[in-house]
Amino acid sequence: MEHFPEAAETQPELLAHHYTEAGLAAEAVAYWQRAGAHSTARSAYAEAAAHCTRGLEVLQTLPDTPTRAQQELPLLLTLAGALGVIKGFAAPEVGQVLSRARELCHHAGDTPELFDILLGLGGRYYQNRGELQTALALVEQALTLAQRLHDPVLLIRAHGQLGINLYNLGVPAPALTHLDQALTLPVSQPERPLIVIRSEPRLMPLACAALTLWTLGYPDQALTRLHELLALVQGLADPFSMARTLHYATSLHLMRREWAIAQARAEAGLALSTERGFEQWVGGLTIQRGQALAAQGQYEEGIAQMRLGLAAKQAAGAESWRPGDLAHIAEAYGRSGQAEAGMQLLDEARAWMVKHGEDGTAASVYRIQGEVLLRHVVPDVTQAAACFQQALDVARRQQARSLELRAAMSLSCLWQRQGKRAAAYDLLAPLYSWFTEGFDTPDLQDARALLEALA
Repeated sequence: MEHFPEAAETQPELLAHHYTEAGLAAEAVAYWQRAGAHSTARSAYAEAAAHCTRGLEVLQTLPDTPTRAQQELPLLLTLAGALGVIKGFAAPEVGQVLSRARELCHHAGDTPELFDILLGLGGRYYQNRGELQTALALVEQALTLAQRLHDPVLLIRAHGQLGINLYNLGVPAPALTHLDQALTLPVSQPERPLIVIRSEPRLMPLACAALTLWTLGYPDQALTRLHELLALVQGLADPFSMARTLHYATSLHLMRREWAIAQARAEAGLALSTERGFEQWVGGLTIQRGQALAAQGQYEEGIAQMRLGLAAKQAAGAESWRPGDLAHIAEAYGRSGQAEAGMQLLDEARAWMVKHGEDGTAASVYRIQGEVLLRHVVPDVTQAAACFQQALDVARRQQARSLELRAAMSLSCLWQRQGKRAAAYDLLAPLYSWFTEGFDTPDLQDARALLEALA
């Protein structure tokens, strides 16, 4: 290092190779770790993974001592982060690396490294695999650890991730409490470039806060949060964070039924993710692009895209939001005159929700099921009404006003066709009156038009 100070900083992999060839394993491992971190900082994630993997191979030639464990841990953390980007957070390799890192931390006590591992397992690996209760328990452990360490950045990340997990479980109000805590805590130190891949700690809390605010009935506040998120990510010059942001931005525009904007965002994110090899987002963005196309009447291409994206997510082990993905495909099938095919997917979606406890998409799944039932050759009006009522019940329990409005609209339209105009008006009017913003969004415009027709 004394003879090659510049290489040690800018090309640590050269020294890693040199020490490896010389049989100096301990020195080589240190430089393989530096090389992995250096590549990560340049967004060269495949290169980072290769360096860390080589370092771990060399490490195995050393005696099994506490010193070796100390060297192994940073290699594993950097490797887990890089693999998460290039293979997806739910990839089996990511889980294996993080589980090994957790074993090494077993006797280390409260450390920031243990926090990274718990958040990596709970907030990324298990959550993206759809194992939501396991994920929640691990993230709660991470929050407890952050509180014991009195680390403000760890607290931001823990509260933010807990908000995301709770949102996925269908409890948006408590989720927003944690997200707000993450966004109000001061950022007093830089993020440590380990498993989080240079992520700005407020990035994901802002993204999920936007979705949560829309769900709770605040579509304009949701858009404000999205604009804050976009401004933040523009200053990071980090392609992975930008791809991630475009995915969440597309989600919000789909929620707001802004189909053309959603399509444009999805296509931008898909191009970036494909170019950079961010498998984590390719599948999800492909589904989103298909959903936007189908919503604009391009059913055949939209369904094909959504099925392609669903297969890509499944291949990467990513099963989160599967019921919602299946329901959107089913909705497109129903609108294109293929209600039976849609019902098969909805059956699968409901079975998944029961098995995994994913309640965040339940209100939408039940509402879409009702709509598809009405599009059968012989509409099943009774069962459709029951599905709309089930969607209403779920949305009310979750305080999810935007989802409640959609379910109420579906049931009110059905009652209107049945001549139950007064009941339809009485259901919809109080809910519409609750809203204080978003009156230019399609949902609230449609609700107002229906109320005027029912009056």
